[in-house]
Amino acid sequence: MQLTGAEILMECLMEQGVDTIFGYPGGTILNVYDALCSYKGRVRHILTSHEQGAAHAADGYARSTGKVGVCFATSGPGCTNLTTGIATAYMDSSPVVFITCNVSENLVGKDSFQEVDITGITMPITKCNYMVKSADDIADVVRQAFAIARGGRPGPVLIDIVKNATAQKAEYIPLTREQHGSEGRLGALIKRASHDLKAPEPNMADVKKLAEMIRKSEKPLLICGGGVVRGRADKELLAFAERIDSPVCVTVMGAGGFRGRNPLTTGMIGMHGSQASNMACDSCDLLIAIGCRFSDRVALDPASFAKQAQIVQIDIDRAEINKNVQTDHHIIGDAKQVLQLLLDELDQMDHTPWKDYVFSFKTETEYEEESDTLTPKQISDSIARLMPEDTMVATDVGQHQMWVIQHFHYDYPGQLMTSGGFGTMGFGLGAAIGAKVGNPEKTVIHITGDGSFRMNCNELATEEHYDIPVITFIFNNRTLGMVRQWQTLIYDKRYSETTLEHGPDFVKLAEAYGLRGRHVCTVEQLEDAIREALAWNHGFVIDCAIEQDEMVRPMVSGGSRITQFIID
Repeated sequence: MQLTGAEILMECLMEQGVDTIFGYPGGTILNVYDALCSYKGRVRHILTSHEQGAAHAADGYARSTGKVGVCFATSGPGCTNLTTGIATAYMDSSPVVFITCNVSENLVGKDSFQEVDITGITMPITKCNYMVKSADDIADVVRQAFAIARGGRPGPVLIDIVKNATAQKAEYIPLTREQHGSEGRLGALIKRASHDLKAPEPNMADVKKLAEMIRKSEKPLLICGGGVVRGRADKELLAFAERIDSPVCVTVMGAGGFRGRNPLTTGMIGMHGSQASNMACDSCDLLIAIGCRFSDRVALDPASFAKQAQIVQIDIDRAEINKNVQTDHHIIGDAKQVLQLLLDELDQMDHTPWKDYVFSFKTETEYEEESDTLTPKQISDSIARLMPEDTMVATDVGQHQMWVIQHFHYDYPGQLMTSGGFGTMGFGLGAAIGAKVGNPEKTVIHITGDGSFRMNCNELATEEHYDIPVITFIFNNRTLGMVRQWQTLIYDKRYSETTLEHGPDFVKLAEAYGLRGRHVCTVEQLEDAIREALAWNHGFVIDCAIEQDEMVRPMVSGGSRITQFIID
C-alpha cells in the first residue's frame, strides 16, 4: 500500500509493539506529529517540558520495562537537546530509539534554519545512527534500528529523517517481528552489524576452565555489574552465588542484579563501597566480574586492584575485556547463558571461613542517630519502611545517589534507574516519569539533591499534566554536596561556587505546578509526609533538610588502592 514516510514510520513503530513515545514537536517533524494524530488509542505520546526530559523518560521506560524506549525531537536545538540523554543511555547500555527529523534534503548543508548534523554529533554515543533521505528506506531503517538497539549489548540508536522524506509516498509492506532481521534493501548493513544483534556464543573450553578455577578457589568473590541487570540474569546469578557459596558485591549499575537482602550481599564496591566489599576485593583469591567494565569508580587503581587474585571477566562485549583491568581469564557471552553453563559444571561448595572473614566488616555505613537533623540513613530507612517493597527508584547524581544505593535494598533488575556511567544530573525526574508510565501498577519515587532538582524540576509540569504520581524526595543540604565533599577533603575547604543558599522554595514550586509538597526535618515529619503522598496518589515533593557537611562514607580517592579509605 502507498503511504507517506511519516505514516510508514508510525506503522513500523506499531510493528515493534511501541505503546509509548516521549517527545517534543517542531517544524521539521510536523509531518510525523500530524500522522501521529491517526494513531491515538494505539500509542500514547507524552509531551515533556524539554527534549532532554523526553530522552531521560524514554531511557527510564526502557530500563524499567526491558523494552525499547522511543523518543521524538525536531531538528537543530531540538535534537541537540537530546545528546545528553543519548550519551546517558549509551554509557549505561539502555535500548532507546531516538527519531529526529532534519531540514529538507535540498537545504542540507546550507546552514538552513535549525539545521544540524545530528548523525555526526551522535556517532560516538550511539550503537548506530542513520540519515534517511527517501521514504523508500524508512521501513528498513526503523526495523534495523530496533533490532540493533535491543540486540547484543543494548544501546541507543538514532534515526534522522529529512523532512521531505516524511511527506513522500512509498510502498509499505507490513512485516512481522520475525521477518525484520534481514529483510529489506538495507539488509547488508544489518549483516555487517550482526555482532550488535545477538550475543556471542560462549566458548565451552573457557567455561570449563573457569569452573576448574572456581573448584580450586578458597576465597571467591563475585562482582554483579550492569550486564546482569541488562541481561535480566538475576536468577542465574543468585543460583550461581549460592552454588559456589561466594560473597557478592554490587556496582552502581549492578544494583538489582543481586537481591540486596540476600545474606551473601556485601554491598556496593569501589570509591564509596562498603568496608566488606572493598576488603573482600583486596583479599580474595578469585575475582569473577559479571557484566562489569571495571570503571575508574570501581577499579580506582588498576595496578593494585585485586592484585592478589586471579581476575576473571564475563562480558557480552569483547571490547570491555582488558580495557581497564588486565584479566587472567575471560568469557565472552551473555551473562544469563554463561552463568547457566557454569551451573551445569559445578557442585555445591562451602566457603564458610571466607564468608566469616568478609562479613566481619561492615556492609553498610552507620550514622549518629541523635542528630538534630535528618541523616541520609534515616531518610532511606523511612522510605523503605513505608513504601511497597517493590517500589521503583530513579535518582539524579551526587551524594543522594550514593546514599540510596548504599542503604536501599534493590531486589530485581530495573528497580533502580540511575546514571552510572555518564553521571547525569537532571536524569532522575524524566526517568521516574518514564518508569511510571511503563509500570503503572508500581510505586515510583524520584530521589534527588537540591542541585540536581534545579536541573529537572520543569518536568513537574509533565507529571501534573498527565497525572503521573511520582513522589520526589529532595536531600536538601543547600549545596552541591558531592563537590563540596571533595572540596572539604581534597581542596582544603575552599568552597568555590558550590553553596546554594538561595531559592526556590521547592514546596511552593510544586504547588505552582498544581502538585503538593512538604518541608520535613525530623523522622516523624518525614513519615507523615510519606503517608500523605501515598494517600494522595498524585505528584508530590518532599523537601528533606539534612546537614550541609554530611558526607558519603566510606570514601576512597581516585587512583588509590581500594582499601585506602579517606573516611570510614
